[in-house]
Amino acid sequence: MSEIIKTQAVVLGKMNYSDSSLIVTLYTEHNGKISAIVKGARSPKSKLALIFDTLNHIEVIFYKKESRELQIVSSADLISYYPNIKSDLESTKYAFAVLELVRNLTIENESNNRLFKGLLKILDHFENKKEAPSILFARFFMFLITETGYEIMIDKCSICNKELNPDSSVGYNFTTGFICNECLQSHSGFEKIESELFKFLYCLKNKKFLNSLKVKTIDDGNFFLEKYVREHIPDFKGIQSLSMFK
Repeated sequence: MSEIIKTQAVVLGKMNYSDSSLIVTLYTEHNGKISAIVKGARSPKSKLALIFDTLNHIEVIFYKKESRELQIVSSADLISYYPNIKSDLESTKYAFAVLELVRNLTIENESNNRLFKGLLKILDHFENKKEAPSILFARFFMFLITETGYEIMIDKCSICNKELNPDSSVGYNFTTGFICNECLQSHSGFEKIESELFKFLYCLKNKKFLNSLKVKTIDDGNFFLEKYVREHIPDFKGIQSLSMFK
């Protein structure tokens, strides 16, 4: 038996299938990430290809069957296509990187309503230019790392348990985590993280306001998060979208 599901979703990606259909990856409000086939979407008279454009926020009806890898879409309506994102190359690059993270770091059919709301919120911030696209991407990356169970502990020294000062340099390795500057002087095997980069990561984790940041600091922060995920999820191959739009 198939269950009829009506839900909001974000289109994470799509690919052509047969002569007239699409296979789409959706992140849905109540069913998490799903893969589905949209039959006839590419036929000349169908509007579904436009509705299922990557990045779109839609409402979709599909037939769900647990034993089936590809669910079957019945119909869909467009809620938002984020025109401001799609008209700006920098916003497009980082918004697509957000979709790539969700596509690669979430499990099929695992519901996470908080993640769905967070995804819509960050896309809205991209659309309305709340912050620089690179910072918005970093905020979502930190949020997703926490939501997927790999939270970065950044408030206290992993050795002496002292509160870490966001205006100070610290030490770090992927086994122990962050340590204070004092412990860094007396322990080996740690990389020094300069104060600008640590403050950026600290503010991301604690949802603090960020301004007057150097481009290099933001790029270094995103690289740190990417490397962190690589260390904890061996199957993660990095973020392709950021290089595709160069």
